[in-house]
Amino acid sequence: MRKFKLQVQTTVDGYMAGPNGEMDWMTFPWTDDINAYITALTQPVDCIVLGRRLAEGFIPHWASQPEGEDKASVDWMNNTPKVVISNSLTESPWDNAVVAGGDLAETVNRLKSQPGGDMIAYGGGTLVSNLIAEGLLDELHLFVNPTAIGAGMPVFGNPDAYQRLRLVTARPFECGITALHLEPERS
Repeated sequence: MRKFKLQVQTTVDGYMAGPNGEMDWMTFPWTDDINAYITALTQPVDCIVLGRRLAEGFIPHWASQPEGEDKASVDWMNNTPKVVISNSLTESPWDNAVVAGGDLAETVNRLKSQPGGDMIAYGGGTLVSNLIAEGLLDELHLFVNPTAIGAGMPVFGNPDAYQRLRLVTARPFECGITALHLEPERS
């Protein structure tokens, strides 16, 4: 079965976006050590999973060949197949992306049972909260930025999301971000 990872930027107080979706708290520029870590994390990944609202900005952003990003990252983001989790879309308006709707657990378990490499979710508040609450993730990679914002979209925002996590590694980077690699404790 494929491994399903979450990679998300977060504040020290646990938010992945500000109250109005702000991302201005994120630490940039990244340093070579964090770039190498992310390259290793994504090396076995051959499927990106996104919520619809995130996909609406994420996919066009990478398709625009953004300046400041290295070509290998841009190519990987554009060339890696994407699954957009949505109950409001019936077909994908984007290249290299399909839409999957219906029961989230059934959808994710079907994707995980298909042959291939690892899958990774990059966020989308509703999707992340539901993936965590339903215990569908195998690994959580929280990139903790040295900023507190006091309010916003929490990573662990679903009150049904209680679960014990085991710290696999904690890795600080020169830019000030610390990566926490966590795995759910399953019975």
